This record gives sequence, C-alpha cells and structure tokens, in this order.
Amino acid sequence: MGDSRIAVLRIDPKLWELEAIGIGQTGENVGHTAKDWCKTHKFAAAINAGMFAGDGKTHLGYSRYLDRVSNSKINKYQSVAAFNPRTDKLQSFHIFDLDTPTLTMQGILKNYASAVQNLRLVKRSGLNQWGQQSYKWSEAALGEDSAGRILFIFSRAPFSMHDLNQELLASDIGLVAAQHLEGGPEAQLYVHAGEEEMELYGSFETSFKENDSNAIAWPVPNVFGVRPRAEHGP
Repeated sequence: MGDSRIAVLRIDPKLWELEAIGIGQTGENVGHTAKDWCKTHKFAAAINAGMFAGDGKTHLGYSRYLDRVSNSKINKYQSVAAFNPRTDKLQSFHIFDLDTPTLTMQGILKNYASAVQNLRLVKRSGLNQWGQQSYKWSEAALGEDSAGRILFIFSRAPFSMHDLNQELLASDIGLVAAQHLEGGPEAQLYVHAGEEEMELYGSFETSFKENDSNAIAWPVPNVFGVRPRAEHGP
C-alpha cells in the first residue's frame, strides 16, 4: 500500500537543539498537529515523542526534558534517547539500550539532563529487535546514525516493524539505533526549513484503520521538536 518510500530527516545536534514538549507542560487540554507545534514553538521540524496513555497526554515510559519531568516511571521499554549532556565530553545525542550491563536510567540522568524512554526498534549497533509479524502500520521513529546525528524517520506506507528495520539497516543512512514513536494515523512528521516544507502523516494500522484514506494530521499531545541553536542563528 502506498509508494513504500521512507522519509529520513538527518539532524546535526551540534547545530540544532532538540526539545521534548507536551500538553502536560503547556497546561493545555488537547494536543496539536506536528505543524502547529512547530508554529507555536518555533521549531523547524517536529515528530511524535512517543506513545501516550489513555488520559490523552501522559507519555508511556520515562520522559524528562531539562527540569520538566513528564513521567517519572520507568517501564520495560529498552530504548532511551538522551540529550542535553552535562559535560562537553559526552555526545550531544545518544540512544542507549537499558539492557546493557551496568547501565541504568539513573546513570544516564547523571550524564544527561534530558532523556525519553520508548519502545525499541533497533539495538546498538544495528540489531533488528523485531521478529516477523502480520501487524503493519504507518510509522514515526527516532534514530541515531554512526556519526551521532539525530534521525527523524517516517513512513506512511505500512510495514511490519521487522521489515521497516531491515529496510533502514540496508540503506546508506548509517543507522545504529532506533526507537518507535507512534504508528497509524497519529504518526506524523513536519519540516519547514528555508524554502522546504513537508507535512507527512500516517493512515494504516492493523486492527484499527486498515486503509490509506486518512487525509489530515491528527492532534498529538507530545512531540520532539528541533530549532537552530542560538549561536548558529536562524
């Protein structure tokens, strides 16, 4: 279904600032599309920050951005995206595997001021963590490449996560780790940088919306957004 093309936005974290934000912090009652999040908070790009609870706002898994803690509970998800390092000696952005021996969330937070836990797709370095299954969906994902750059990944065409991982690992993007953010019609990616503008949103999800008919971006409560770092200008 669809053209099976996968969009990848590659972001140098030394030039672009990553932020995790949601309605739990803004005090709003309803979410926004990725495009509207960008307009309101002056992001150049935004993607889902992860799946959320039945209350329509709480991130599933641990989520912290600087002094804002959206969810302090650590669940069984094995992937943690960490950024805002507390020392210049650390990578600006890094996806950790919580099942790595001696690694803990507390250890990650000692080194990074921001960390978001999500369901793992690809374990370091480049290991597909999903067996084949019949379930497929449009996908929004967060990745890291071999140079430590942030990857916003989106596919409207539905894939099983096993097949999506295989496609990404077989490509030339240098993927070393990735986590699932959202699937189906809620998955989305918006980019507006210079003269380039792109709004992508999902549709298909097995057992929920098994067609490619969705024609609008759905409001979501939490996103990752990026903006130019102040020292580099607009």
